[in-house]
Amino acid sequence: MAKMYYEEDCNIKNLDGKKIAIIGYGSQGHAHAQNLRDSGCDVIVGLREGGKSWPVAEKDGFTVMTVAEATKAADIIMILINDELQAAMYEKDIAPYLTAGKALAFAHGFNIRYKCIVPPADVDVFMAAPKGPGHTVRSQYVNGKGVPCLIAVQQNATGKAYDIALAYIAGIGGARAGILETTMDEETETDLFGEQTVLCGGVVDLMRCGFEVLCEAGYKPENAYFECIHELKLIVDLINKGGVAAMNFSVSDTAEFGEYVSGPRVIPAEQTKENMRAVLKDIQDGSFAARWIQENKDGRPFFNAKRAELAKHPMEVVGKELREKMLWKNDADLDTASN
Repeated sequence: MAKMYYEEDCNIKNLDGKKIAIIGYGSQGHAHAQNLRDSGCDVIVGLREGGKSWPVAEKDGFTVMTVAEATKAADIIMILINDELQAAMYEKDIAPYLTAGKALAFAHGFNIRYKCIVPPADVDVFMAAPKGPGHTVRSQYVNGKGVPCLIAVQQNATGKAYDIALAYIAGIGGARAGILETTMDEETETDLFGEQTVLCGGVVDLMRCGFEVLCEAGYKPENAYFECIHELKLIVDLINKGGVAAMNFSVSDTAEFGEYVSGPRVIPAEQTKENMRAVLKDIQDGSFAARWIQENKDGRPFFNAKRAELAKHPMEVVGKELREKMLWKNDADLDTASN
């Protein structure tokens, strides 16, 4: 069983006297900054000068500096901007000011795993990764709860990196829920795999195929949307709380029987697993990372074309129309923040 830590294992006083720079004030950035501040920590925010988040962070009461200034001033630098932007920003605004004994932190291991960022040996490097979106990290903290987190220490130059990382996670509320020990390599590879095969890639294609089959068979697209897309959240919420058994307990026996007889027809296990292994290999050998890095260098032609194509798909068009007619159309819990 993997090592787990909780509040009694963390001493937030290990952050006393340390200034924490949160680089980025988007989804995760605002949550980390506000939670740490509410936990009594000394927090500043580092942003690109002229960026749209600058006045937002100032309005929220933070001292805002350029990334270079924040790095100079801070003892702990947490990078919370998009993966594809981190390496260039690090080389320009962080590396020149990253002096011995400081700590460099991440919420995802991508840039360390694929050596886009190679920190000097005399700084601590750790990961504090909430397993949930930023708005949930914040709302759970405000409600006295927390989002489970992963911890990994890549470099322990000072001998205190684990203590600092545990204190940091306690500061954002993660110790209330539980902290799972891992490595940055493992987190990166499993995170990318989960996103691509199940959580994003797999689920979106499954919903799209189900929606299209029903529409092509002559059923109303609104019905197809409700059955293949809208209800997915209700099912996932049940699984999140009590596993597949809780979901099966709550749905009808007819639905559970259909799970057993039809699920394997839609997702044949051996062929699906073989396809997944190919995806995992691309992640492990760096092929996916190289493709994503090159895509950004080229101006994102494939990415932007696929995003535009998805926006025009009937399941998105119909879904938007239906959501506009539902009571939660202005739901403030929907996280649309960007760095």
